[in-house]
Amino acid sequence: MTDAAQTLTPTPNDCDLPRINAEFATFTEAVDYAARSEKGLNFHDMRGNLQRPYPYREMREDAIAMAHRLIASGIGREDRVALIAETCAEFAALFCACVYAGAWPVPLPLPTTFGGKDNYIDQLAVQLKSSDPMILIFPEEISEMAKAAAARQGCEATSWQDFARRPAPECALPEASPEDICYLQYSSGSTRFPTGVAVTHEALLHNLYGHAATMHLGENDRCVSWLPWYHDMGLVGCFLSLVANQVSADLLKPDAFARRPLAWLDMISRNPGNTLSYSPTFGYDICARRISSQSNVGERFDLSRWRIAGNGADMIRPDVMQSFVNAFAEAGFKASAFTPSYGLAEAVLAVTVMPPGEGIRVELVEEERLSGTPRDISRPARYRAIVNCGKPLPDMEVAIRGEDGNARGDHQIGKVWCRGPSVMHSYFRNTEATDDCLVVDDSGDAWLDTGDMGYTADGYLFIVGRAKDMIIINGKNHWPQDIEWAVEQLPGFNHGDIAAFSVETEGGEEAPAVLVHCRVSDPVERVKLREQIADKVRSVTGMSCVVELVPPRTLPRTSSGKLSRAKAKKLYLSGEIVPLELAA
Repeated sequence: MTDAAQTLTPTPNDCDLPRINAEFATFTEAVDYAARSEKGLNFHDMRGNLQRPYPYREMREDAIAMAHRLIASGIGREDRVALIAETCAEFAALFCACVYAGAWPVPLPLPTTFGGKDNYIDQLAVQLKSSDPMILIFPEEISEMAKAAAARQGCEATSWQDFARRPAPECALPEASPEDICYLQYSSGSTRFPTGVAVTHEALLHNLYGHAATMHLGENDRCVSWLPWYHDMGLVGCFLSLVANQVSADLLKPDAFARRPLAWLDMISRNPGNTLSYSPTFGYDICARRISSQSNVGERFDLSRWRIAGNGADMIRPDVMQSFVNAFAEAGFKASAFTPSYGLAEAVLAVTVMPPGEGIRVELVEEERLSGTPRDISRPARYRAIVNCGKPLPDMEVAIRGEDGNARGDHQIGKVWCRGPSVMHSYFRNTEATDDCLVVDDSGDAWLDTGDMGYTADGYLFIVGRAKDMIIINGKNHWPQDIEWAVEQLPGFNHGDIAAFSVETEGGEEAPAVLVHCRVSDPVERVKLREQIADKVRSVTGMSCVVELVPPRTLPRTSSGKLSRAKAKKLYLSGEIVPLELAA
């Protein structure tokens, strides 16, 4: 640990101020209350050394000063302020400043290692066009890209370092109402046709209350997170919820986790109060793979106090979770700590959460039943493990509906609909998209059609996949996850190495296509590998498929790290993904 880090004291887990479970009318009230405690955010470097403790009291002071600067710059109620969401004190203060000023903060992603400079500028430009902000505020190190994107939209652009130098004359701040929009949230896949989810104070606080209630948040709980603040799981679950529920947190930047994933577990081990942390499946997968060759797990880590190991943001894979348990049981990690959940930005974040302590629970379901097609009795039945994603938050309701909109019973697969106080207000300036997902049933009740497929059983929700990802060949439905998982069982492949989707063949017929990261250099061996993959997919689907081997790190991901099948298909069909050469 550096000398500088030794002189810093992290914010405490407990304090004299009674903790309130997000029972506030507006988020500004939540910030005001949190600022009365000594708790706060703690920002760490790549190695997990504390760089900056940031008590909520200091965050509020900075936010109010920034709110005065926003108003002095001509930014007022309902104006949008685009913020590049770096995990740092400046973003935290600016987000809160926008809310104090009555403006709508719009968190947008940092550049990732996927795609490059031009793709990032394109993505940022379309999100700016959609949100139509008065100003874009960004960290200095991405100045060139941020200004290039802002120039296309014609909005002002400045670094937060320069913005902080502007005058901040005191002025009256507007009073927020529960029904006011608090912020706009863009999904991680928002690129060509972005849709900004408009979230009200009321919806946000309801969801944040649900976090505390369902996870039995205690006085001394503490959170550790590396999740990006431009994704709803990171923004809501690991920033806004911490403020509204007065929880201290230790934070890593996402790129620090990408370079040194085990620093995440080091940080959990370091502070006795670190009991809460969340990750998509791939985060647990990376850590289990990194530690597999080490023998000092029990000496290096202490994960015995990790009470809530949240899972969400992508399909939860029980095999990966079991690998993590196997890898870290010696460090005291308990399988019962896993807390699967289901949610989406259109419902702020969480819709269902597994009751703490129940861990990963799965049901084995025939693949034919998942796809809604009769089973070929000439072939043995195949099963997929479907993970239980828990029960709805307080005052949230989940229903399974058929294509005709009629309700389905337990264990009957259909579209996942939900309703309750957490459901979004609308998509910003996109009435058509809003009407597509906010539907009214035959009884006149309004619901959010999530676009996901699943079923319920005894009050629990099981998610099968996204309806739009379904591959339909000759009238038979196939889930891309089933194809991808089958290929991953072959030696040498990792989670995220395969993208499956449908393409039109030269004969005009639809066929499954599989893009696979290939680490084999010999052209002859590549031919053998392609045949092996084709055989594996044939055993799953019963039909031939197009197999293309592509260089490692070729398959595109969303800003939150999830595989983007739609973009992979688009890049492949446009010729931007070039397959590797094979032996003649």
